[in-house]
Amino acid sequence: MSYTINIKGRLMDLSTPQVMGILNVTPDSFYAGSRVQTEAEIVKRCHQIVDEGASMIDVGGCSTRPGGTEVSEAEEMERLRFGLGIIRRELPDAVISVDTFRTDVARMTVEEFGADIINDVSEGNEEMYRLVSRLHVPYILMSTQPSMKQMLLQFARQVQQLRDVGACDIILDPGFGFGKTLQQNYDIMNCMERLHVMELPLLVGISRKSMIYKLMGITPEESLNGTTVLNTISLMKGAHILRVHDVKQAVECVKMMSQLSPLTSHL
Repeated sequence: MSYTINIKGRLMDLSTPQVMGILNVTPDSFYAGSRVQTEAEIVKRCHQIVDEGASMIDVGGCSTRPGGTEVSEAEEMERLRFGLGIIRRELPDAVISVDTFRTDVARMTVEEFGADIINDVSEGNEEMYRLVSRLHVPYILMSTQPSMKQMLLQFARQVQQLRDVGACDIILDPGFGFGKTLQQNYDIMNCMERLHVMELPLLVGISRKSMIYKLMGITPEESLNGTTVLNTISLMKGAHILRVHDVKQAVECVKMMSQLSPLTSHL
C-alpha cells in the first residue's frame, strides 16, 4: 500500500522507501559516529546526510540508549536550539524530524525552527497527541511492547486516541531495541509485515543496534554489514522509512530493492 505524509502542505511520497539520516547533538549516543557537537561537525554531518541521498534528518538532543543518563529538559532544548539553528541556516528546506519524548521540547522545535516531524520514543501521551494534532506535524509512534500481539493491541488503542484528537499523519515504529530482549527483537522482525494491518506507514530503526552487535559479538562500529542485512529484510517486509546512521548504504539498499519489488510484492 502506498502512503504520503504532509510536510507543511507538501506531500512526501512513501511509495518509494525514504531514508532518514541520524544527527545527534549529544555526547553520549551509543554509536560515536552519530555524535556531533561543534558547529563544524554539525555542518559537515547535515550536508553529508543530504548529499548521500537521505530525504529527512532526524535530530536528537537527549540520548535514549539503554543505561544512558537522561538530561534535563532545559539541556535538551539548549542542544537542539544550537543544532537546529545551524541546520536551518545550512539547509533551510531540509525535512527535519526531532527525536524527543518531551511535549514542551517538541513544541519548541516546531514553533521556533519549523521542525517537520516529531519522533517520539516514549510511546506518547494525550498531551503529545494533542500537540502534534494542533501543530499539524507527522508523528512517529514507537512501541516498546515485546511481542507482535501486544504491539498490535497497543498500536490500535494509541492510533485511535491520536485520531480522536485530530492527528492525521501517523507513522508506526516497532521500536527495535526498546523494551525487548535480543530474541524478541528478531521475533518481531520475523513477522513485521503483520503491522500493515494498521494501514499506516512503517519506520524501522535498527541501525547498528545491540540486536546486531550482541548477536555477533562485535561492536556498534563493526555493525554496518548486519545493519544492511536487516535494512534489506525490513524493506522486503514493507518498511517505508529507514532511520540510519549510514545513509549511503541505506540508499543503495532502497535502490537495489526497487529492482526486486515484483519478487516481494506479496508481502
